[in-house]
Amino acid sequence: MSISRAATGGMLLCRAEPLAVRPPAHLLRVRLLLAPAGEWSVLVPEDKPWRDGPESVTEVLAGWGSALATGTGRPVLSLWWEAGRTGFALAGGFRRTIAYAWDAAGRPAGEPDALRALSARLGLDPVLDLEELERLARADADPAVDGEARLLALVALLVRAGLRLPPGLAPGEPADRLRGAARVAPGVETLEWSGRRDAIRAGLDAMERGPLGPWVRGPRARLLGAAHVAAGAPLLAWAAHRRSPGWAAAGAVLVAQGAASLAYDRARTPRRGPSDGPDHRPRRRDRRRA
Repeated sequence: MSISRAATGGMLLCRAEPLAVRPPAHLLRVRLLLAPAGEWSVLVPEDKPWRDGPESVTEVLAGWGSALATGTGRPVLSLWWEAGRTGFALAGGFRRTIAYAWDAAGRPAGEPDALRALSARLGLDPVLDLEELERLARADADPAVDGEARLLALVALLVRAGLRLPPGLAPGEPADRLRGAARVAPGVETLEWSGRRDAIRAGLDAMERGPLGPWVRGPRARLLGAAHVAAGAPLLAWAAHRRSPGWAAAGAVLVAQGAASLAYDRARTPRRGPSDGPDHRPRRRDRRRA
């Protein structure tokens, strides 16, 4: 595949489903196209912030990737290309970001162990896949293979890790052509910043989908909230009778936490309307006789 030397652009590959990627992606406050890509999700920017801003395409995508990895808790691979140069940055939450690049002639530039770390973090085959990755790091392996071809080879290798890019979404394409292909990708959706309300909603969604989600909303959250109220109310009454400010404060905190948890669960749970299903409430017996 031939790629224009003047092409500049990039994409983000997150090893998570779009449902998990959407909330933290909203917090980036940029227009993005989000589409499923097999066991991954792909994000393509609608705009070109690197064109007029102080940061290069490499820095912009690496920053977005770090934010997404922190929000999803899953690896995010940022791919970029500019004037024949190509590269990637792998972010993994709070782990150190790995970066690697190739120039137009295919000469590598980066830490020697970067590709080995990439293989380990993505769970690739430690023998076969790692051997192919290390071949991409040797400039003398095939002098005819330039940096653009090496980036395409890296993406092709990720197919073994469940990556299935939608048709037309290939690294190295001009940003406009890449965006056009993303708009018609199956299951694509547009993410757009709409203000503070979206940020709050996205943050709440991310929290509820995290490890503590069942204790924030749902049956467990309601049970925990009720337990706090049940424990705090008697403690508060006992402390008032004994005139103990310390225990009174502890009881008040328990009651407040329980009440807040119950109120949050009620506010975030959709209410059933008349058309949602049959009404199973007990009906009053009709005492009139025929």
